[in-house]
Amino acid sequence: MRTATIKRKTKETDIEVTVNLDGSGASSISTGIGFFDHMLDLLGRHSRIDLSVKAVGDLHIDHHHTTEDVGIALGQAVKQALGSMGGITRYADVHMPMDETLSRVVIDISGRPVLVFRVEFPRDKVGEFDTELVREWFNAFAMNAGVTLHVETLYGENSHHIAESCFKGLARALRAAVAIDPRAAGEVPSTKGKLGG
Repeated sequence: MRTATIKRKTKETDIEVTVNLDGSGASSISTGIGFFDHMLDLLGRHSRIDLSVKAVGDLHIDHHHTTEDVGIALGQAVKQALGSMGGITRYADVHMPMDETLSRVVIDISGRPVLVFRVEFPRDKVGEFDTELVREWFNAFAMNAGVTLHVETLYGENSHHIAESCFKGLARALRAAVAIDPRAAGEVPSTKGKLGG
């Protein structure tokens, strides 16, 4: 089983994340941030990655540290669970509609962390959640998972829908990219013989 647990504790946050890349999409999410919990729940559900996130953070300051640090821990967990990356599909791309919104998410599990994030939000907040933190989360995840990730909202009007299309798009891209290719016979999908480094 491709599983991993990451525990990360700082003066700002105390986080434990567990993933099972070969799961059914079951999730247990508790960050103290309602909208963020919703995004992580649908990330697990639509990626079919079992996901447990327990986070206690300095929410009396704002949501930044908790959101970013969960991205760091989740990225590290996915990277650890992938192991040698032998046999994975590696690449995936998705166009994700959410009502009037359409976003494109493209991923390469390359070992080379890059984020290109071309998303604009009409509003600064969804409820109490700062929409600028969506990019912070995606950046933290990509850098720590070691993936090349391109996220672009092609059009959209509702900030909730825009954020949701990005997270769902990542979920479906991850689902395809981490899948084992039965024709690969455990080979690392790179002419170099390894990914990253």
